[in-house]
Amino acid sequence: MTQVGDASRTRVAPGVEAVSGLEALARALRSLPGVGPKAAQRIALHLLQHDRDGAIRLANALQHAAATVRNCERCNTFTEDAVCALCRSPHRDPALLCIVETPADLLMVEQTQAYSGLYYVLMGRLSPLDGIGPKEIHLERLLKRATDGLVREAVVATNFTNEGEATAHYIGEMLTARGLQVTRLARGVPVGGELEYVDSGTLAQALRDRRTLG
Repeated sequence: MTQVGDASRTRVAPGVEAVSGLEALARALRSLPGVGPKAAQRIALHLLQHDRDGAIRLANALQHAAATVRNCERCNTFTEDAVCALCRSPHRDPALLCIVETPADLLMVEQTQAYSGLYYVLMGRLSPLDGIGPKEIHLERLLKRATDGLVREAVVATNFTNEGEATAHYIGEMLTARGLQVTRLARGVPVGGELEYVDSGTLAQALRDRRTLG
């Protein structure tokens, strides 16, 4: 039975649930990380009640980003150009290639101002339990990028989770077999940290990664 009522309302086919604009907005907001049903509903109500102009700007920005943002052909990060600004920069060292999991990780490394090489963004990590293997994160593209004849050292900067460590190990073996020098981010006590408040796992790793002074 089709829905009968206000002529302005969309007719719904038999067995199809009618979803209001508010419900549709709340459901869409639930796709954001960390946003559950209640939070999504609060955000939707706030936008519609207090900031409709902001809601329109948000919708336009999302539509524009979805239509224009793509992956860089060289480093795989997000960009609106075929090749991103970092990869085009003549001031970056092409012999260094930092491998990270996400564009957010790339931005964090850049903010340190301690690295002058180029990047490759995996857009994921190995996770066999979730069915994510080398093919799913397209490691063949990384291999092609890292063996372009310019890269001499690959800095593996995946996260220090079980999946990140497994990814680092796999990439390390893959690139070492091709004659590249592969290094891994060091782990240890954070700058400004006091040993009394550092967890035992971090402290143990700091002891294993200790270096000579002077």
